[in-house]
Amino acid sequence: MNTKLQNKIAITIIKAIAIMVVIILAFLIGRILLQGLPHISWHFLTSPSRAFTAGGGIGPQLFNSLYLLLLTLIISFPISLGAGIYLSEYAPKNGITTVIRMAIEVLSSLPSVVVGLFGFLLFVVQFKLGYSILSGAIALTFFNLPLLTRNIEESINSVSNLQREAGLALGMSKWRTVNKIILPEALPGIVTGIVLSAGRVFGEAAALIYTAGQSATNVNFSNWNPFSSTSPLNLMRPAETLAVHIWKINSEGIMPDATAVSAGASAVLIIAVLVFNLMARFLGNYLYKKMTSAETK
Repeated sequence: MNTKLQNKIAITIIKAIAIMVVIILAFLIGRILLQGLPHISWHFLTSPSRAFTAGGGIGPQLFNSLYLLLLTLIISFPISLGAGIYLSEYAPKNGITTVIRMAIEVLSSLPSVVVGLFGFLLFVVQFKLGYSILSGAIALTFFNLPLLTRNIEESINSVSNLQREAGLALGMSKWRTVNKIILPEALPGIVTGIVLSAGRVFGEAAALIYTAGQSATNVNFSNWNPFSSTSPLNLMRPAETLAVHIWKINSEGIMPDATAVSAGASAVLIIAVLVFNLMARFLGNYLYKKMTSAETK
């Protein structure tokens, strides 16, 4: 068998595998959207869920998911940014940093249910935070931290060493070079990683079952006092998220329209994850063009 024929066979196999993956993904997403989109309406997106009667929505669960996502990013991003900068620019190449990177890899591969059980034992039980938004946000931070740290480190490492040498040659300090040259150059990759990790956190369920809880308390969306027990901003209230709500409906839902609510909620979750992925591509491309070509106009 000659080389050209081998090359054609290999390319054909690779294309067939790629097409198969695309078809499977399109089938899964298409099936969920076709079943769920007819049930989505403004009432469905804003009204509270009902346990025993039909006509409920996913309003509190959708808000809880977005609120937990925002809190998780507020907590995890500064830590990940500092860790990524240190590992990329300041950490010496020795056994300690090798162990740190190995620990990050291990943490990033942990099943989310393990993170949830860890959060339950430490924050819910030991620290007595109970099933709350705060417990869920901290657990999601442990879930998101290694992935975001790794992404930031790789984004910074992708910046050419010529940029660093140019900054130092101009008499800039190490930190000023990182702050004014390296980070702006790495910003598109960092933003892309943040948005992609946001999509993953938004769809997380297992870690939140044991930390944020499985109940959606009655919240008053006209009361924005974070210290009130009925306020949606209260950090110590239990908060059932959209992904947990879908799991709960399919496992123990007894409302007459459980199938419709599950299909609609699944479609909303899929759409949100797709939006996060499209935003990542758009923002990454936009920032890359802005910071590479716009300056030369």
